[in-house]
Amino acid sequence: MLILKNGNVLPVRGKKFKGDIAVDGGKIVALGKELEKKYKKAEVIDVSGMTVTPGIIDAHCHVGMWEDGMGSEGSDGNDPYSPITPELRSIDGINPHDRCFREACDNGVTTVVTGPGSANVIGGQFVALKTLKGDIDDMILKFPLAMKAAMGENPKRVFSGHKTFYTRMAVAAQLRKALSDAVDYDKKIKAAGDDESKLPKKDHSLEALLPVIRRELPLKIHAHRSDDIMTAIRIAREFNIRFTLDHCTEGYMFAADLKKYLDELGAGIIIGPHLSNRSKIELRNNSFEAPCILKANGVKFAIMTDHPVIPVQYLPVCAALAVREGLDEITALEAITINAAEIVGIGDRVGSIEVGKDADIAVFSAHPFDYRAKCMLTLINGKIEHNTL
Repeated sequence: MLILKNGNVLPVRGKKFKGDIAVDGGKIVALGKELEKKYKKAEVIDVSGMTVTPGIIDAHCHVGMWEDGMGSEGSDGNDPYSPITPELRSIDGINPHDRCFREACDNGVTTVVTGPGSANVIGGQFVALKTLKGDIDDMILKFPLAMKAAMGENPKRVFSGHKTFYTRMAVAAQLRKALSDAVDYDKKIKAAGDDESKLPKKDHSLEALLPVIRRELPLKIHAHRSDDIMTAIRIAREFNIRFTLDHCTEGYMFAADLKKYLDELGAGIIIGPHLSNRSKIELRNNSFEAPCILKANGVKFAIMTDHPVIPVQYLPVCAALAVREGLDEITALEAITINAAEIVGIGDRVGSIEVGKDADIAVFSAHPFDYRAKCMLTLINGKIEHNTL
């Protein structure tokens, strides 16, 4: 058992307090004061004067799929042999020894949601990983977490280069056809019942899409422009699928209407990266004012890095810059902890400091939104993975 003693705790769910956190068996078991009196055999680490938060969560990135400093040899995030590749699995392409996992952990980022890029209309399965030392199977928090899909410029650019299709209409049509094929495939499976002779020939691509059309697995839809956002919403409604809107760059431009659509469909958004140049036409309206406008309209959101676009360890910096532009500190912290966890479906395990949740905790020398703050201690599953105290 381990007790973090006398920290300035920002639990996210609940009021901040000055006191102790007890962890045991990988879980948070108690919150309060002078917990060492109750747990007399516990190891005690004094974190007086320091800020204690839940482990930071990046809800959309590509850590391990574009390995840092590796160039093309470490680029395993896109495979455009076909525009529709739901059978691709992120865990088969991630290098757990990418040093960015260690940099994430050393800076208080304890969970990363990582997976394929956006070259394909459907790119494959995402995973939530803990940033601890180990093999991929040791790091998995949830797999599969989501199925990646992409609207707009990226698949349009990639497959026009292949002379396959050229327009946003074709991107949408590709996605519709894949989902429609999966619906038909599912109907044939159900019609066959227990008669194996009537089962359709196994199709690994369609098999991977079955959880999507059965609402067991959300589509994680890359969409920047407002028209692409609306196309994604239209298709999700048409097929009655779960989904998130990732990037959602122009969502703040129609925030009130977006809120209605999200509430209707039970969807979430993951915004960013804002700390980047406007490298393509879709990003011309990228703005750090977006988080504040979305909050003012009641839209729940997470903030992402899209690593390697922004190095994953700078996720708190992205949230801090949103605060500079008017977002309140509480919402900004929620956007990289509990909101991120809940939107991607892991909020029962991580995202806040609560009894019963995984003991993923970051201890900072000051508030994490202070650019001078350093992460002094990181716990993942109750184990010390980084310590500079």
